[in-house]
Amino acid sequence: MNLAHWIWLATAAYGIHALEEFILDWRDWARAVIGLPVEWSHFYVVNFLVIVLGFVAANLADVAPVLALSYAALVLINGILFHIAPVILTRGRFSPGLFTAIILFLPIGFLCYRAANKAGQLDALSLVSSVAIGAALMATPIILLRLKDRRYFRQA
Repeated sequence: MNLAHWIWLATAAYGIHALEEFILDWRDWARAVIGLPVEWSHFYVVNFLVIVLGFVAANLADVAPVLALSYAALVLINGILFHIAPVILTRGRFSPGLFTAIILFLPIGFLCYRAANKAGQLDALSLVSSVAIGAALMATPIILLRLKDRRYFRQA
């Protein structure tokens, strides 16, 4: 399988991940554990956009592997920093999304990088660039949620 195939699988895994988060009440966990002022409407929009990004990444994998790998980085960052690490830091408090982060995100994310490396599409610059882009994509909704209630950004 090539990078595009793995990115398509990562996109499908993200859909399953969003399902797990929704059913196991990620919103209340995010409010209680990481203090994120998130609503379900934010959850829907952000996860829809991440699925769209997966479609784009899979379709660009052959011509822009760094962009495709940034999707792999996004799922790895999501799984590690927003699911696995919080469980460790809270001494075992469950994070909705943990199961799919471990079972799907970690192996598929790393297999994306492996496929790119095998195809000669991965070097140090593309690794660092993809992680930086993935981190920026992951941080964007969090930053916007933190900014939205500041006086300058209020629309009322």
